[in-house]
Amino acid sequence: MSSTASKRTLYRLTHVKATPESMLEALDVGALDTLDAVVRDVSDHMGVPALAVSFAVAKEEAAWGKDVLRLAAESDLLQSEQRTGALLVLAVDDVVYAIGFDQGYRLLPARLKDAHFGLSFGIRAINPRQVRDFTASVLGQARIDSSLVHAGASVPALGLRDHGRIIRHLGGYLDEVDLTAGSCARNGAMTAEGGIGLRIKLGTTPATLIKDIRAIARICEHDVPHPDLAFVEHITAVKDPSLINALDAELDATLGCPADGRIITAVPFSQSTDLPRSTACTIKIGSCPPHLRDEFSLDYVLERARVIKAGARVTALRQGTIELFRDTLSARTALAPRTASLEALSKETAMKWIEATFSLSSRTFCLLDGEWYELGAGYLRNVNETVAPLFTDAPSVDLPRWPLVEKLNKKGMRVMRPADEGDYNKLAAQARRGWVCLDKKNVHNPFRASNSVEICDLFTEDDTLVLVKPAHSSSPLSHLFSQARVSVELLFENAAVRAEFARSVHVNSDPARSIPEGFTPRRVVFAILLKDGAKLTPDSLFPFSAITLAQTAKALAARGVTIEVIGIESESAQSAMRDEAA
Repeated sequence: MSSTASKRTLYRLTHVKATPESMLEALDVGALDTLDAVVRDVSDHMGVPALAVSFAVAKEEAAWGKDVLRLAAESDLLQSEQRTGALLVLAVDDVVYAIGFDQGYRLLPARLKDAHFGLSFGIRAINPRQVRDFTASVLGQARIDSSLVHAGASVPALGLRDHGRIIRHLGGYLDEVDLTAGSCARNGAMTAEGGIGLRIKLGTTPATLIKDIRAIARICEHDVPHPDLAFVEHITAVKDPSLINALDAELDATLGCPADGRIITAVPFSQSTDLPRSTACTIKIGSCPPHLRDEFSLDYVLERARVIKAGARVTALRQGTIELFRDTLSARTALAPRTASLEALSKETAMKWIEATFSLSSRTFCLLDGEWYELGAGYLRNVNETVAPLFTDAPSVDLPRWPLVEKLNKKGMRVMRPADEGDYNKLAAQARRGWVCLDKKNVHNPFRASNSVEICDLFTEDDTLVLVKPAHSSSPLSHLFSQARVSVELLFENAAVRAEFARSVHVNSDPARSIPEGFTPRRVVFAILLKDGAKLTPDSLFPFSAITLAQTAKALAARGVTIEVIGIESESAQSAMRDEAA
């Protein structure tokens, strides 16, 4: 007996008219020809405008073939492989949807997919006490977090409300919904996973499929988000065309200037599963041919955008592409060029590989996954309430003033500028009893053999970790805050790191000082020098930096570690010149 419902991923499409002709035009016709795809108008059978596509691609040899042949030396072990897929595109009540079968979803250009459809359903229909999994982008970091709890857990238990965590995918058990699948196991509860698409059991006949799509559409349009999941929409998509144009103009102007930290690397949600298995990518911006690299480079993207004429830079990024590839050869020779062994995985607009924040009047906006969002006042207030107490007018650590020294500027003129960071750290350690300078005294990273970690710049007499940074803007501060989180977590989690840090303190102290090999910190101080001696306040930070600081403070507080942010005063130019004359 055939099943009445089958789990599939449903996409809602945008900018596609509800006709088979428009559906076909929206697909990559060139790709369909290359695949020798079968295309059929199935409107009569479905009872609504509909198009069905299928394809099969045969490969002479499976990707693992050469490795097996080298190891086993038996050619009859080799097998060919076939990649197949199908796509059903249909219109229900003048809205166009698509369902992929096997690899068929790859026929859908990413630009056609409504990026909020599945998540919109999820926050309205999933029981917030029975969330099974989630995927979240972390604002200000090229990072995607995920978690899976098969039995289901509540929103607080999963920590979904963490600062800077933008939920992109949500899965769980549903409240009662009127779908063909009816009740499944687990006390009659159905499951769904909502992100860009919606993965859920759908009817397997034209009538039941259309009925289910209508039920899903009603929930998305008429139901309000569950109160415990409404926070998912704490950033709202910008829809006003004039506001989008103003934000694009601000971004265009910023792209034409040297990097200042407001534009950072992002990971598109649609490529997050392909990225870990990719070994190369091409970057195509403007008229230049695709640039092949081992990995994505923000610097290259910004360099290419900077030389494009004003007013055309944003368009160039939206039209530009980042394509991920997997190398099918385990070893490459001169007779096997790299380009011949690359298998395409996925392609996205270059705009989705950057994040940016801008303020217009009193409102704050964020570019995320290629779209503009407004950071809600409540969300920003929550971040500020977390960050503000970390700034104090009475620092617990007494840092010496940052000296000014004579340097040559770009024009070759002698000017007074702050001393280098390394020189300041040495000065501070010498000026304070019991302090140790650990600038560039890194410990090994147990998770990456080729990498090392700087735990702190200064280690005080009372075992406080001090991280020092001169900052002309807040652009380097996100990295500083993230570095502290990594350092503290390594000290708590890894015995080898604790032992190496204890040895470093002993070796670099004068007179020799010892701490237990099991040392874990209880306080972290961020000591920051702003340009021209500006006063350090929460308002000094870009939104991404404030969000990263809030994330770090919350993570370290869970380990019993307190954070303090203090400003470093600099010498005045007059006092520096008097000291030099003396």
